[in-house]
Amino acid sequence: MNPSPIISVLMGSDSDFEVMKEAALILKDFDVKFEMLVTSAHRTPGRTSEFARNASGRGVKAIIVGAGAAAHLAGVIAAETTLPVIGVPINATSLSGLDALLSTVQMPGGIPVATMAIGKAGARNAALFAIEILAIHDEILAEKLKTYRSRFKASVEEKSSRLQERLDSFLNE
Repeated sequence: MNPSPIISVLMGSDSDFEVMKEAALILKDFDVKFEMLVTSAHRTPGRTSEFARNASGRGVKAIIVGAGAAAHLAGVIAAETTLPVIGVPINATSLSGLDALLSTVQMPGGIPVATMAIGKAGARNAALFAIEILAIHDEILAEKLKTYRSRFKASVEEKSSRLQERLDSFLNE
């Protein structure tokens, strides 16, 4: 596998790590090389734009971006690259992430950002979505996705079976 990262995971602040590490765990589980960086649409706009303009030339295939509050980071990145950008709104204010969700999802026509759910589930789904993009041209990743989904399905069926046992025990008390 290419030693250079093929997925970039960005966040507007290191305080976003607790959410964005969920994406890292999924990417690691699938053996997808990635990098994780802090950059800011507001505090380091030059660095952010330069990163986005150069990502493709470094072999990056998709960019996952987590940001809270005004959450302009994904949009700024998307404006500077033609790579797929996947936004993860983060709950960082008293609005519980709704502000970040709206900032991420409300992109003008022509500058798309694929927007996931707020928080950890969104970070996990962002990684899985990036893997799905890569799997279009990577049969090994496509097989790993099938296996992942099979394990996921089996765990739900097992949980349902255990719930039925608990329910039966409860009702027979």
